[in-house]
Amino acid sequence: MFSEKNKTVPIDPEVTDLAHITEDEETTEIPPTFSVKSKVHGCLQVTGAFFIFFNVWGLNLAFGTFQSFYALTYIQSSTSSDIAWIGTVQSWLLIVGGLLSGPLFDLGYNQTMIIIGSVLGVIGMMMLSLAHEYYAIFLSQGVCLGLGFGMLYVPAIALVSRSFTTRRAVALGVSSSGAPVGGIIYTIMFNQLISKVGFPWTVRLMGFVMLALFIAAAIMLLGPEKHAVKVEITQRRSLIDLRAFKDLPFWSFAIGNFFLYLGYITPFYYIPTYAQTKLGTSRSMASNVLMISQASSVIGRVILTSFAHYYGSMITWIVCGVLSGVLCICWISADSLLRFILFAAFYGGISGALIPLPPSVFIHVCPDPKSLGTWLGMAQSLSSFASLLGPPIAGALASIDSNGSADLNYLGIQLFSGIVMCFGAFQLIFLWYLLYKKRGKTGLF
Repeated sequence: MFSEKNKTVPIDPEVTDLAHITEDEETTEIPPTFSVKSKVHGCLQVTGAFFIFFNVWGLNLAFGTFQSFYALTYIQSSTSSDIAWIGTVQSWLLIVGGLLSGPLFDLGYNQTMIIIGSVLGVIGMMMLSLAHEYYAIFLSQGVCLGLGFGMLYVPAIALVSRSFTTRRAVALGVSSSGAPVGGIIYTIMFNQLISKVGFPWTVRLMGFVMLALFIAAAIMLLGPEKHAVKVEITQRRSLIDLRAFKDLPFWSFAIGNFFLYLGYITPFYYIPTYAQTKLGTSRSMASNVLMISQASSVIGRVILTSFAHYYGSMITWIVCGVLSGVLCICWISADSLLRFILFAAFYGGISGALIPLPPSVFIHVCPDPKSLGTWLGMAQSLSSFASLLGPPIAGALASIDSNGSADLNYLGIQLFSGIVMCFGAFQLIFLWYLLYKKRGKTGLF
């Protein structure tokens, strides 16, 4: 409940997580009622976040198709490691943007960030359609898209996290399932259009889809806020909360998440190229394997986050991390198309939960709910360097003693991804212990 000074507002704990706001906080917006309207508000935010994930992570998961096309057709003079930097810089800026968007979220600049991020994303795609050389592709697809997406990622997950308590993991699972759905749709669009209309118009049409979904997401995420009630506050937010650097659970979360991210995205970048160069499949079949992995990720995210709702997000996160690492090592034995499809399907299904589960656990890591956006942005920013470094490191390892992108040594990719993900998952066991000792968390939360 709020103090008398700020007017008492009835809170439905099933839907909202805003009851911690007091008269000492900064001006923010709070829906005036939390009955039927609040449930509709929560559903709209989940759908809007789904569209955000569809664009920002969907395009990132579909980068394997771009990687294969660039390496084998479009810019053959660039190495696989060089091309991987385009996608990793995009994903790094996407996540490190939380260092800025987290505090801005706490200050209530949701509308500004969503509008600016959407505009930058669409501009990046349109500029990519005009690019013919590596540097232009890097600036448009890597830098411009990454900057725009970085303004959207943290607000999307923070809005959903703030609006749900008992079903937070499920809500985040449904929202983040937009990522593999987007990956599937964008992969299909690329493969179906590239031979018919060419690269420029293929990218432009993808940009028009992005624009439509960004508009829908903005309406769903921001529309309900116009009925909000203002609460007086005085405290200002900074980009960095130094308390986090002195907090051991925060560092344990960041380190574990770092190593999981280091290996997570790498297989998606190299699945199409592996299918074409090692198994001799067509480009269409190689992309189909990537889509199978992404489709499995949709199912896995929903099922595993539902499992987390009943049995705890922490144990689910640990198990998914270990199994994902083991599957990357098992990839070594995928010497036939059938085995490779099975690997791609299981990896996509299990590893997909590694995106929605960390925010649902981080609610228990951050001791001050008022600083959730800032702390989450800091933690994700530290983890973002893993997304920046993972695929290029794997690509460099695969390029040792090879003769170009068509002759990569995939053993380096497989072992690198598997080992770092297993290490990250074991680090989460230490986080679990710390939350029990320092935060007093019991059970599997």
